[in-house]
Amino acid sequence: MRLLFLLCLFLLLPLSALADTPRLLFDQGHRQAFVIEKEGPLQLSRLAELFQQQGWRVEQTTKQLTKQSLTDVDALVISGAFSPLSPDEIDAVLGYLQRGGKLAVMIHIGQPLLTLLHKLGVDVGTRVINEKQNQPNGKTIDFMVHNFSPHPLTKNLQSFTIYGGWPLQAFEQQGKSVASSSPHSWVDMNQDKKLSKGDMISPFDVLISGEYGRGSFAVFADDAIFQNQFLQGGNKALAENLGRWLKLSRGAQVEI
Repeated sequence: MRLLFLLCLFLLLPLSALADTPRLLFDQGHRQAFVIEKEGPLQLSRLAELFQQQGWRVEQTTKQLTKQSLTDVDALVISGAFSPLSPDEIDAVLGYLQRGGKLAVMIHIGQPLLTLLHKLGVDVGTRVINEKQNQPNGKTIDFMVHNFSPHPLTKNLQSFTIYGGWPLQAFEQQGKSVASSSPHSWVDMNQDKKLSKGDMISPFDVLISGEYGRGSFAVFADDAIFQNQFLQGGNKALAENLGRWLKLSRGAQVEI
């Protein structure tokens, strides 16, 4: 209901005001289960509302992403895709970035997004990160992140919480780590559901940001970060930073 109310407010705005409002598009055409128009605990309606409060004109599309559909879009969000983008859609998204667009990707499972992410120089692990500390509910795959690099996404941020995230790695120079797990985190290589011999212990990147053409992108290791039930505390602060970062021009990104 809150989202419907805010959408109605946009309908009452004069056309000139709408033309000056930055446009943020949620892709919902790749079997996304968690969407902006629903109010359940796993949905993204509160994230959409937060962006609207920041002055965004929030829209969604279930259609194929094309050069035309991304025209006049200031920011694109691809969250929780369960089916892959087609080669034509990947070309459209890369062209959008080349022209100066902003892209945020939140991963539920890595495989559908691998081709796009590899084009951006980012790889995704196939097993989730476990953490020996900072667990809010006793689960090793749910943990608080405290290790940040200076970036607008982490400005004034003390921590945020991941609820099952995948290791990220930038393998091209355009991508940089913004947030990572602790040095005590690990990946369960032998899948025995405990830390044991042969498991990989390391800090793992959970947020990578970079530049592509005249545009910029951010990749989050987990899509649950911004779901309704988790959009509080540090996660809400991260979402607020995301909304502001998506508005920044490329040259302004170093200002933190």
